[in-house]
Amino acid sequence: MYCYKYPRASITVDAVIAQKETNKILLIRRGKDPYSGKWALPGGFVEEDELLAEACKRELKEETGLLVNNLEQLKVYDKLDRDPRGRTISIAFYGFTNEENSKVKGGDDAAFAEWFPIDALPPLAFDHNMIIKDFLLILEKNN
Repeated sequence: MYCYKYPRASITVDAVIAQKETNKILLIRRGKDPYSGKWALPGGFVEEDELLAEACKRELKEETGLLVNNLEQLKVYDKLDRDPRGRTISIAFYGFTNEENSKVKGGDDAAFAEWFPIDALPPLAFDHNMIIKDFLLILEKNN
């Protein structure tokens, strides 16, 4: 184990999961601070021994019960004040599921999990509005 005198940033992952047929995005209601009670994308901290995409799949499963195997990296988010807990860099991933495979239930530190129409999202925690906007730009380019 190494010990460094320099502070290190935390690394998180966020999942943008959409239902193509219904134009809905999966959100969780946070059960803990920061932003307890606010809606957010599923995600969390990367463990020391896991790859980024695997961390995203794990967090998604823990917080929503949903398993999505095909995730694509969207973008890295590194705004200095994006997380009130300290310097946190997040790698966002996106994926799709269909309506019949979309049963979700809040778990771990997510109080609830729910699908929302893309054009009727509630106010979101962190910089998750920006992440969703970037996801929608990807969708536009691919259509």
